[in-house]
Amino acid sequence: MKRSRDTNALISIGIVGLIILFGAPQTLDLFEIISLTTAVSLAILALSLGLIWGFGGILCFGQTAFFGIGAYAYAIAALNFGGSTSAIVLAILVAAAAAAILGYFMFYGRLSDVYLAVITLTVTLILYSVIRRTSGPEYKIGIAKLGGFNGINVPPINYPWDANQFLFPEQVFYVAMVSLLGAYFLCVWLTKSHFGRVCISIRENEIRSELLGYDIRLYKLGMFTVGGAIAGLAGVMFANSIGRITPDVYNLYNAALAIIWVIIGGRGTLIGPILGALVLFYLTSFLGRQAVVNINFFLGLVLIIFVLVVPKGIVPSLVQLWDRRRSRRMTARSAKRIRRRGRSRFKEATFEE
Repeated sequence: MKRSRDTNALISIGIVGLIILFGAPQTLDLFEIISLTTAVSLAILALSLGLIWGFGGILCFGQTAFFGIGAYAYAIAALNFGGSTSAIVLAILVAAAAAAILGYFMFYGRLSDVYLAVITLTVTLILYSVIRRTSGPEYKIGIAKLGGFNGINVPPINYPWDANQFLFPEQVFYVAMVSLLGAYFLCVWLTKSHFGRVCISIRENEIRSELLGYDIRLYKLGMFTVGGAIAGLAGVMFANSIGRITPDVYNLYNAALAIIWVIIGGRGTLIGPILGALVLFYLTSFLGRQAVVNINFFLGLVLIIFVLVVPKGIVPSLVQLWDRRRSRRMTARSAKRIRRRGRSRFKEATFEE
């Protein structure tokens, strides 16, 4: 029953994703399409954190580090290569390599969860501080100037067969949405595979998994690297949605925001962080238009409410509520059947007498 429910959920998510993919450009104006592309890119970032934290048990407080590395790597590579095709691939590989190098020292150093969170956050803040100090003309990679706090103007995505023909914002949205759907179903497949099941067992009990013969450090490193690659892809899409990348992607606000997305959406799910990112993005965008409620105060209040009232997050709580209602209905139906059988047997016994 659970397997059929999961299959139906995946089919429903795929159908909704395709409706948004083909329907949004037909109904939204240019500004809304650009805003939705930005939201989709942040949803990919939330998905990457939801994967490594919810299924690998790795609390990464600096997932935005790989997000920013992917964005900067894409901008630098696209400027030097004169095209975006190889730049996208290189950006994902650079983000994955950065995650692998950092993860190697953390996991093979046997660091606990608290130190993992602190180190990843520290790396993010170091990148934020270093990149802000690269405003001089001497700070460049090839022909790409880092720009300091002003950032880099990002070359748009071009057609793979023509570096001089660039995609329009509606077409960039198609690429971002396909990337989100592809990353989501890749994560679903990964969590259902043997590798994913081992990572989940490590999340539940590291000592028992290690006693069963699994190298928990290697599995954690693999999960962390995949999460870094997906975050790098999110950075590429984010850079193309806004056309510029600045050191602000590394700041503490964005690092904490990714954690809030996963907590609100639901840790241990993949669709939950995506929904959490999309909902909070549009809520903060709406609140940014007024000057009465401070956005930081609102985010803190939302986090406190969800931690106290809905600690499991939106999606797990809704699934649990649905299961309870379904079990009650099934219990009521079985009780009715028992009563009907009892009545029929009573009538048969009375007729025989």
